[in-house]
Amino acid sequence: MAGSLAASSSEEDRPSQSVTRNAMLSSQVRQILLEKILQGDYQPGERLVETRVARELGVSQGTVREGLRALEGLGFVESTPYRGVRVRGSMTYEEMAAIHPVRAVLEDLAAKTAVPALARDSSPLRAELEAMREAARANDPRAYSDHNATFHRVIVASSGNTPLLTAWESLGVEARLLVTTMTTVPNLTEAAERHVPILEAVERGDIELVSALLREHQHTYEALPHSNSAAISRGP
Repeated sequence: MAGSLAASSSEEDRPSQSVTRNAMLSSQVRQILLEKILQGDYQPGERLVETRVARELGVSQGTVREGLRALEGLGFVESTPYRGVRVRGSMTYEEMAAIHPVRAVLEDLAAKTAVPALARDSSPLRAELEAMREAARANDPRAYSDHNATFHRVIVASSGNTPLLTAWESLGVEARLLVTTMTTVPNLTEAAERHVPILEAVERGDIELVSALLREHQHTYEALPHSNSAAISRGP
């Protein structure tokens, strides 16, 4: 699944290319590199050379640099002067689980103002649910995690609260969802269907139920052991 992005690279290098496009490419690179780390293609301590990764993926060196910077912020790689970027040793379960209570609070808050708007038009959420189901059928954890993140982003963005959305995005939800998907979720179809009650409550305009379901959604994943990957450990 971690293939080349060469077709996108030629567009990225055009002077007229938008910042949004560049951000999307760096996000794709981040997800591909994270997937390789989780699968063990990149081992702890292994150096990730920008020029080599850029050549492998068919993107610019700058795009790779942005992707690596994002992974460093999430704790999966570390940068050392004169030594470059290397894959970190195993992250602890506690590091990975810490995001869930924070997401629960932010998404609960977002639901208060997002639900009335989404109740009038739930098509963005329904589209992401269908995309999750398609990714589950294809057994594609990267696509699943991307659409899962977008489902929740739609809720937060629909709140109309820009600082809230900024705080939510700062958590690196897409990358962390990929980790959760690859290390704790044995059945993507079942995971996708867990979003159905949230969508149905949104369509009924039931703010309190949506808030409760979003909190429960995060607490469910917080309780799961991130133990199916060499990149995640239980800690000391």
